[in-house]
Amino acid sequence: VAFHGATMTEALREATAEAGEQSLCLTADLSHSAGVQQLIRDVGRMMDGVDILVLNASVEIRERYDLITPEALQQQVAVNLAATQGLLSGLVPDMAARGWGRVLAIGSVQEVKEHPDMLIYAGLKAAQTSMMRNLARQLAARGVTCNILAPGAIETDRNAGVLADPVYRQQVSSRIPMGAIGSPKDCIGAALFLCSDVSRYVTGVRLLVDGGMHL
Repeated sequence: VAFHGATMTEALREATAEAGEQSLCLTADLSHSAGVQQLIRDVGRMMDGVDILVLNASVEIRERYDLITPEALQQQVAVNLAATQGLLSGLVPDMAARGWGRVLAIGSVQEVKEHPDMLIYAGLKAAQTSMMRNLARQLAARGVTCNILAPGAIETDRNAGVLADPVYRQQVSSRIPMGAIGSPKDCIGAALFLCSDVSRYVTGVRLLVDGGMHL
C-alpha cells in the first residue's frame, strides 16, 4: 500500500505505520505536473504495478462566484482535474495490460447539490465523474472498473472549522434526510466494495454516501 500526501505530516506517518511493513509513504505536490510525474516514477520504482488507484487528492476553496481569483481557479484545476488525468494516464494502462484493476475517484454530493460558494470545486468534481464514466466504458473489457464514491457532509479535518459553528452545522444537518453529519467511517464499506472483486460487474457508477442529502 502506498500512501501519498502533498507534504509529510504526522497523519501520513501514522496511516503508513498502521498499514504495516509493506506500506510506503510518498510525498509529491500534485498542483504541479512535475509533482504528478514524480509520484508516478516513485510508485513505479518502489512497487510492482498498481492494482487499485484511489483518487482522493483535492483542493476546495470557498469563494463567491464573482470573487473567484485566478490563483484559486488555477490551483483547483491543477489538483482536482489535471493531476487526476496525469495519474490515470500514468498508472492505469499497466492495470489494463495485466487484466485487473480498480480505479476509485472520490467525488462529492456537490455534483448534484452544488454549494453556492464552491462553483469551481463542484464543477471539477462533475468533470471528474465524466472522465471516470468515459474510462469505464473504454476499460470495461480489460478487467478494470472505474467508479466514483461521492460523500456528502462528512466530519473531516477539512470541514472541522465550518462545522464548529453550531448555526451552520444545524443548517447543514437540516438538509440531510438522516438529520446528521456523516463520519469518515461511513465511507469505508462503499470504498471496500468498489475496490474489491465483489464489484467486478460494477463500473461507471457514482455511489453517493450522504445520508440522502442528494434527494
